[in-house]
Amino acid sequence: MIRRRLAGRDRGSFTAELAAGLPALLLLLLAGLTAVGAVGTKGGCLHAAREAALAAARGEDGTASASTPDGAEVSITVDGQRVRATVRAPVRALGARLPRITVTASAVAAVEPGAPEARP
Repeated sequence: MIRRRLAGRDRGSFTAELAAGLPALLLLLLAGLTAVGAVGTKGGCLHAAREAALAAARGEDGTASASTPDGAEVSITVDGQRVRATVRAPVRALGARLPRITVTASAVAAVEPGAPEARP
């Protein structure tokens, strides 16, 4: 014998499951988009740190880089024959009340011979 289920017993179960699962899906989507933004900003910080370290190793001003991400801070330290450039940039999380994430990248370059004094 085949038992039939009554149509009224399962009514609304899809709506309840969707209402319970939709916030979790949205949270995963926001976290994924924030992670993609953070990875892109990390790449920009690394590129800017490399440019800043090479410019400072040549004796130029390394803090004035065109490829620096928005809101980034560039710091340069000279230690003997090495120049270290560190770039820190905030990443805005996709949510109005969430804290910002800070992404950091650094690069090291040797001071070039014959270059003027490396400027931090």
